[in-house]
Amino acid sequence: MAESVTATPGAGTAIDYVGSELELFAAATQWKDYLHDVLAPFISGDVAEVGAGIGATTRTLATAPQARRWTCIEPDGAMFGILSAEAPGLPAPQPVNVHHGVLADFPPEPRFDTILYIDVLEHIADEAAELREAVARLRMGGRVVALCPAWQFLFTPFDSAIGHYRRHTKSSLRRSAGPGLIERKAFYLDSVGMLASLANKLALRQSMPTPAQVQLWDKWLVPASRLLDPLVGRWLGKSVVLVWEKR
Repeated sequence: MAESVTATPGAGTAIDYVGSELELFAAATQWKDYLHDVLAPFISGDVAEVGAGIGATTRTLATAPQARRWTCIEPDGAMFGILSAEAPGLPAPQPVNVHHGVLADFPPEPRFDTILYIDVLEHIADEAAELREAVARLRMGGRVVALCPAWQFLFTPFDSAIGHYRRHTKSSLRRSAGPGLIERKAFYLDSVGMLASLANKLALRQSMPTPAQVQLWDKWLVPASRLLDPLVGRWLGKSVVLVWEKR
């Protein structure tokens, strides 16, 4: 657990977040555990988590065994306040840095070994420009790890309500990565959850899932996906993951 927290309020670019789903999905413990098991091998050294929100993903991934230091970057003022208050209790390595702003606020010099975008790039209008910022702030051999909602045909009123510009396939996410990034891994997660998303697309058309629906997905569908995803080669799912390396 972190003993000291460095917070930089108002130090960078502020952006208001239009979504309201983060607290709802923070209780999805099965999904968070699945993400940890899959993504932790790609996380090491000095880590920047872009769009850290209220710290739910930090609490999950900062225990990656090879992580050394953790920087949470959050542009929304209200979420930054929650994140700063939560930071002392997060199981992150020393020291914790909580920055109010965006990655571009940091000097373009090699300072991070891993930069994370967990359900973040789809909220950024020009994600190719964002990934260029990431390349400039990665040490050589460092990684960018991105997880995004998958398949544009699954785009629903829920995506619009929480500020998504798009959903991705492996191919479309690849096109956002410019020079300097070499792809190391590309795969999908949550094949069973994809079926639930399709049902919502065709029948429910909800702008926001209910807590009961999130609990149902997390308790039953995510464990089923853990079993099924490897069997189908991780070639379909509700989320897509790309891992790039700077070379």
